[in-house]
Amino acid sequence: MAVAQKNSSDDAEAPAGASAPVPDFSKDQDLAAYERMLTIRRFEEKAGQMYGMGLIGGFCHLYIGQEAVVVGMQMALKPGDQVITGYRDHGHMIACGMDPKGVMAELTGRTHGYSKGKGGSMHMFSVDKGFFGGHGIVGAQVPLGTGLAFANHYRGNDNISVTYFGDGAANQGQVYESFNMAELWKLPVIYVIENNRYAMGTSIARASAEVNLSRRGLSFNIPGEQVDGMDVRAVKAAGKKAADWCRTGKGPFILEMLTYRYRGHSMSDPAKYRTREEVDKVRTTHDPIDMARHRILDKKFASEDALKKIDASVRDLVNQAAEYATHDPEPDVSELYTDIYR
Repeated sequence: MAVAQKNSSDDAEAPAGASAPVPDFSKDQDLAAYERMLTIRRFEEKAGQMYGMGLIGGFCHLYIGQEAVVVGMQMALKPGDQVITGYRDHGHMIACGMDPKGVMAELTGRTHGYSKGKGGSMHMFSVDKGFFGGHGIVGAQVPLGTGLAFANHYRGNDNISVTYFGDGAANQGQVYESFNMAELWKLPVIYVIENNRYAMGTSIARASAEVNLSRRGLSFNIPGEQVDGMDVRAVKAAGKKAADWCRTGKGPFILEMLTYRYRGHSMSDPAKYRTREEVDKVRTTHDPIDMARHRILDKKFASEDALKKIDASVRDLVNQAAEYATHDPEPDVSELYTDIYR
């Protein structure tokens, strides 16, 4: 249960990240990362608009601000690797290569959504893309992601499970049961803690005795590292290091991504527990997409006009997804009786 909060940006200060040098991206890497992060940003902005119009019902948790985490991690993975996360999951789906049309159709409860319009924002899957869900119960995906790693270990392949959860879920008991099992059996799982500073409306400084979440695995002998989760290059480098660790049979690895969400916890959250100045400071000084854009321009990887064309193309893709979703039929009433396990 969240405790009462005072409106103070001082309490929201995240721990300082590692100061290791960040490897540069090639031109192709920078442009690909920029386009994928921008796609997630524009998709989430459109989802927010559609929620406000009543086209998306139920819960809707936007990923705006955290795009570098999933994009950078995905750049460190290979086909066959698996991804699983919590309910703030649209960005993970798009980073995994899922079709924005299918994602938006699911958000709007339509027939051709990834869960046939029956899962909504928090419950979508794509085995083809290695995405094993959004999960609505806080921390529930952690033992499931550990189970995916056990399956890889049992089959003797070199695939890994990337299991995402937030700073709020980091205090759940099932997380530590999973840590113990993963280290005991040397399972190939990367635990990615997306520390966006607030568990719903509670600052991490008020909810966690140890705010350096990369240290949460120490009693299990699991190594951990803090990463600047707003810099896609730093995320990719850390992800590659952790993936190599897992693939060589050394067991699990923890990556704490120091990131930030610009919107409220969900669409119904006015986010009065933090100041506008705090949000604006991150937006203006450490936005993952702006940093990539400035890098691309400074290195002359692309011109302003070329980046505008990328943005226009992304907006067109997202608008097509919205158009597709709003014209896709709703599921037949008979779907109430399918996909039910007794």
